[in-house]
This record gives sequence, C-alpha cells and structure tokens, in this order.
Amino acid sequence: MWPLNTAFDFGPIIEFPRKPRAHPPRRAKRDLAGLPRVLGRFGSFEIRLAATKKDVRKAQKLRYKVFYEEGGASAQAHVALVRRDLCPFDKFCDHLLVYDMDNRNSFGRVKAKLVGTYRLLRRAVAEQHGGFYSAGEFDIGSLLARHKDMNFLELGRSCVHAKYRSKRVIELLWRGLWIYAKHHHVDVLIGCASLPGTNPLALALPLSFLHHRASAEDDWQVAPLKGRAVPMGILEAGGVDARKGIAALPPLVKAYLRVGAKFGNGAVIDKQFGTIDVFTIMQIAEIEDRYIAHFGGPEDVKERAAA
Repeated sequence: MWPLNTAFDFGPIIEFPRKPRAHPPRRAKRDLAGLPRVLGRFGSFEIRLAATKKDVRKAQKLRYKVFYEEGGASAQAHVALVRRDLCPFDKFCDHLLVYDMDNRNSFGRVKAKLVGTYRLLRRAVAEQHGGFYSAGEFDIGSLLARHKDMNFLELGRSCVHAKYRSKRVIELLWRGLWIYAKHHHVDVLIGCASLPGTNPLALALPLSFLHHRASAEDDWQVAPLKGRAVPMGILEAGGVDARKGIAALPPLVKAYLRVGAKFGNGAVIDKQFGTIDVFTIMQIAEIEDRYIAHFGGPEDVKERAAA
C-alpha cells in the first residue's frame, strides 16, 4: 500500500491537437435570376421562390400528399419510401411556394406551413437540360420551331393542400406566377393540364367542350406523341352543353379558361397519375388584361408586401 504523500512522476504531459469544431454545411442557394426569395404577402399567406434543396423537398412532400395520398397516383418504390414526389426536372426548375405564416403546430407554436406549389420551367433552361417535361406526352417540337423567338414558360406540378383550397391561396400562386413571368419577359405559358380519371368516355363532356369551344388556332396547335393520342371531340359540337361542360372541368382548367387559354388537339392518358392530360397554351399578350382583372397584377402583391 502506497503512503498518501507519495509523489509519482508520469513524465511530460502529451497534448493532442484538437480538431476544429465542425460547423453544419451551408445550404446551397438556388439561382433566382435576380428575383427576391419572397415575392409578396397577402393576409397570413406568403408567396416565395424555392431557394434551397430543402425548399424543393418540402414541395415534393406536399405534391406526394396531394397526388399520391389524396389523388391515388401510383408511386414507385423509392417514391413511396421517401414519401416525396420525385422528378428529375425538379433540380433545374423553379418552384413557387405559398406558406401559411400563421399556422400553429401540434404544440401550439407558430410555424410556417407550405400549402401550395407550382413548378416553372423556362425555355432557355429547358434547352440546356433536354427539353420540356410536356415533350414526354406531346409533340411540341414544331410549336417551338414555329415560334423560335418567343420565350416559353412551362407550368406544372400545381397543387394546393386540401385544407387550403381557397380563392386566396390560388390567386396568390397566380400572382406570383405573373411576377415571375413578367420578370423573365415570358411570351407564352404552356403545360399539361389534367382531368381526373383515365376513361375518355367518362370525360367525354369536358374533353369535347375543350375541343369544340377552346381549341388553339392552327399556328399554335400541338398533338400528342404518336401512339398516345386520345380523341377529345367525342361528342358532336351540337351535343355539348357549355354550362355543363365548364362545370365538369377541374378548378385549374377552369382558371386557365377564364384568362383565355387554348388547348391542343388530342389528349394523353397518364397512367401513373390516373389522369387524362390536355395541352394548354396561353399567350401573354392575349390573356394579360383578363389575367390582371381576375387575379391582379404584380404590383398588387408587392403593395401588400410593403404594407
């Protein structure tokens, strides 16, 4: 047993260099091409552009909830695993996001909640990444060639949370879209609009209405890819009741019609999402007056943001 006052010499103390404390990696910012992240506010809602990968993931989660859980779309294994609507186009598209800034979580704390989204793809960006998403369903090459000097903007993946499908949220999405389109000097809005269901006969009335009453002029016509066409003029023109035809359309297609949208000749069945898609064309010069009258212009949102 060692005496209590015994001293021990363990030699020189060796100090090991400490590793610098790791800081979390900074999130890579997306290029917003001169636009601010927050485009405006309206009441408790805020319209933004996705600025990080995290923002895009939130949009994918909302799309999964709406398209797959609510809409019954068929999810591939990896999509179902992460519960996000994954699409390779998301990496280079821009994403409009509407947040409820007054939302309270389960603990009663205010936490902003994503309630609406819209995906945007400009022609210059599409040409750098293999083309537009809608080219997977429709032959749009001739349309782009006929209007080679025009700036096209493709709209897609539009959805709003079931509890927030109010006029205010939808209008804010469209006002954000208008700010974006004007900033980028867009001439034409295009995209695939969807009707729920895959049976053309069950959708004969709305499809025939679009075909007979809202078909695009020859210079703006687009047809489905070979082998994928579903006829739209199922009913004769005289047998289409306009009021019933409009009532049978989904809200987004009605909104397009209100501002003067035109539609291609022929539809496409999208089995994954359980829809029949029609090609939509909106020339900015033709729809601007009606668009602003119905949804408001860019200044309406900016003024509310400054208030």
